[in-house]
Amino acid sequence: MADTLRFDNRVIIVTGAGSGLGRAYALEFARRGGKIVVNDLGVSRVGEGSSARVADNVVDEIRKLGGTAVANYDSVEFGEKIVKAAIDAFGRIDVIINNAGILRDVSFGKMTDNDWDLIMRVHLGGAFSLTKAAWLKMREQKFGRIINTSSGSGIYGNFGQANYSTAKYGLHGFTLTLAKEGEKNNIRVNTIVPNAASRMTEDILTPDLLRLLTPERVVPLVVYLCHESCQQTGNLYEVAGGFIATMRWQRSPGLYGGENIRAEDIKRRWAEANNYTGNVDYPQAHTDTLQKVMGIIEAEKARPKL
Repeated sequence: MADTLRFDNRVIIVTGAGSGLGRAYALEFARRGGKIVVNDLGVSRVGEGSSARVADNVVDEIRKLGGTAVANYDSVEFGEKIVKAAIDAFGRIDVIINNAGILRDVSFGKMTDNDWDLIMRVHLGGAFSLTKAAWLKMREQKFGRIINTSSGSGIYGNFGQANYSTAKYGLHGFTLTLAKEGEKNNIRVNTIVPNAASRMTEDILTPDLLRLLTPERVVPLVVYLCHESCQQTGNLYEVAGGFIATMRWQRSPGLYGGENIRAEDIKRRWAEANNYTGNVDYPQAHTDTLQKVMGIIEAEKARPKL
């Protein structure tokens, strides 16, 4: 088809590419002409053990399709090694899909320092390490596409996942800043919140949902966001079962209590701060808040005194 989104001569790193979403991404980008670095340490869902076979199997699948791929077995904590593998094999790096992850689910009262630190190292630290190693190369070539993978636990919270939800929410903050810093050099950065059948969800979702929420129904959004024709950046997308939606901050009209506001005034008018009817707005930056406050103050000064 003439309108097919191709990735010929583009080099794509997919972390956690040995199964689930990562495998589905790697296969589809390869079908579209991309050269794939299949990164997977081969650990269990909780981050234990390792196996080169996990990444090797996906590379074999890609080569049987007529595609081009190499395996990499490094932890995402060592992003420079993964980028080196891409450069050594293909000479450049165009797309990063930060997909790798593990779980250490436990209620907060029982959570150990290691439960917390390991999740931060893999999810936040891994995304930082890999992206940082590729950032200057993307700036120099004036092209880059980066996908960070958040979670419903990150944007909504979830019992027993204080570590995971914190890391996943933090990844969108990472996206928002990189989107601003990368925009002038044609580096586009977005966050996805996928719901898909994987080893992370196989014992959580019902069989009917597992059949509906296939990884393949998430892949098209990621393909589009990573294509050179897509200029979207700094956005947060929920995607599941073929459904795609962007999410944004909404702010209530709020209350203004003036320079002499007291806690008792806030208690009395608390419903105003929490009421989303009326003149809501959609802030994009902290400067929007300052402008709103200054506008309210100026309007109050201009109001006739009774």
